[in-house]
Amino acid sequence: MIMTERADEIGRGLLPRAAAFVYRYLVLGAFLALLGVPTLLVWTLLVPSVGNAVLFVAAMVPVAPALSAALYAQRDWSTSPDLTPGRALWRGLRTNLVDTLKWWLPVLAVAAVLAVNLQYADTVAGGRILQPICLVLLAVLALWSGHLLAVTAYFSFRTRDALRVAAAELAQWRATLGLAALLVVAVATVLLTSEAVLLATGWAFAGLLRLVLRPVEADVVKRFVRHD
Repeated sequence: MIMTERADEIGRGLLPRAAAFVYRYLVLGAFLALLGVPTLLVWTLLVPSVGNAVLFVAAMVPVAPALSAALYAQRDWSTSPDLTPGRALWRGLRTNLVDTLKWWLPVLAVAAVLAVNLQYADTVAGGRILQPICLVLLAVLALWSGHLLAVTAYFSFRTRDALRVAAAELAQWRATLGLAALLVVAVATVLLTSEAVLLATGWAFAGLLRLVLRPVEADVVKRFVRHD
């Protein structure tokens, strides 16, 4: 009965469903903008420098919880469609916040160390060799984090198990390649325009992230979830 009532809120016609789709992603865009404002403010106010590298990385603390909630909500919308999309977003944030921060904070710490190493590489002997190594490690860390988003948004693994599952899912080359493409587009958007443009189009990136990570979700269910 509940499912029927929720479906009736949208209707079965093409126009109502299209309107519901637009409404959901408007709410998603507002949600991501709200959670992304602290990061945007820090990045805007700080002067790009070696001394501020750690602060730039620390400002990204809200990013993974926000994206995790976005993934959670988009799956919820597909199974229980209604006209209150904000509920799923805040529920996803509450549900996944602790599990997400358990791996996201260490990831940011490692990223900060790598960023500082990149900045200071020219001041030490052999620094030119160190720079590409740090860049590769940052790229791998970002891709691993993308898979971790799916694992912690959709499942309730222990942190160490989530890390292992996400590492195994790196072998899903289509999803990993899709994450790499999204990362390149996000970085290019910031470099060619501004962080504000990336934040304003966050709803589109979140939608594409959901599409890219759907095979990961299916593979985790098949390989790592016990079926009683």
